[in-house]
Amino acid sequence: MTAVLAAGALLLTAGCSSGGGGGPAGGASASPSRGTVQGSSSPTAGKAPPAKGTVTVVRTVAEGLDSPWGLAALPEGGLLVASRDEGTITYVDESTGKKTEVGEVPGVSAAGEGGLLGLALSPDYASDHMVYAYFTSASDNRIVRMIYDPKRPAGDRLGAPDTVFKGIPKGMIHNGGRIAFGPDRLLYAGTGESGDRGLAQDKKSLGGKILRLTPEGDPAPGNPFPGSPVYSYGHRNVQGLAWDSEQRLFASEFGQDTWDELNAIEPGGNYGWPSAEGESDNTSYRNPAAQWHTDDASPSGIAYAEGSIWMAGLKGSRLWRIPLRGTEASADPQSFLQGDYGRLRTVVAAGGDTLWVTTSNTDGRGSPEEGDDRILELRVS
Repeated sequence: MTAVLAAGALLLTAGCSSGGGGGPAGGASASPSRGTVQGSSSPTAGKAPPAKGTVTVVRTVAEGLDSPWGLAALPEGGLLVASRDEGTITYVDESTGKKTEVGEVPGVSAAGEGGLLGLALSPDYASDHMVYAYFTSASDNRIVRMIYDPKRPAGDRLGAPDTVFKGIPKGMIHNGGRIAFGPDRLLYAGTGESGDRGLAQDKKSLGGKILRLTPEGDPAPGNPFPGSPVYSYGHRNVQGLAWDSEQRLFASEFGQDTWDELNAIEPGGNYGWPSAEGESDNTSYRNPAAQWHTDDASPSGIAYAEGSIWMAGLKGSRLWRIPLRGTEASADPQSFLQGDYGRLRTVVAAGGDTLWVTTSNTDGRGSPEEGDDRILELRVS
């Protein structure tokens, strides 16, 4: 599928989550290019979700958050939210919106797009109470885990961090940062190439990759490159990770000045950066499931619900719905909330047809309004 580019419509820095968004609100369809993922397994046959969906903002869960990035839902109730710039984690009571700072993560060195980024709960959280965090330190990007004890006094509920994995390249831009435990109970981490394009194609580098690790931080058994944590490569800056109902992994990724991407991830797959941005005729590279002009997306977090991937847009200031049939988009992606809440950062599935979404207007690139930043509860179809 060949996409036609509109001259002058794109900005060089759009893929670095720059600028704010605007335009009419609502759930109007857009027309990004869609394509199959070359070399992936055949999409599972079955009924696709409706071509058109809906989004209803049920309520504002919490307000007044400072540069929120990672969001984790606790099984006992409540949300943990990471502040990128402050290096702190805050507990949010999702019933009342009350916020309680639970502690500061030591070693965070926030600058540019770096800081305290993704959060994930241990697959054994019920017994070990471990919270994992991805952050930028003075020397690298790394992953740590900490015991979270809600019975301790406010501000002192995080145990000392245990470094699980380190050495991921850092920069003022493209630090990646999203972490998630997959259905296989292994830890996945999306990294960026830190502004050094060549790292993305270097399989010995940790930059521009999706990594797959054991909970202890070792390369996961069965990884495509023996002894390596690298699961896929050729990425510019991975920002979102989510699995569909068939346990297939999808990832969102910043483009530079042409195309942002949603990719279906295959072990060992090469996603083309810096040689390819968006769809490519080179069969060595895997084509995206969907792509967008950078003005319309600059994507961040993603979640799976109701047969679709839901993708937050930073510069695009909207929420995208990508209905799926297997690893393909089954219809044109549809946008919602365009300009209503500014930049959107993180999307978390909250069960059934419910999502939690965070705004990102206090990150230095948005235009904060009274109440920013906030967590929204959405009902989707």
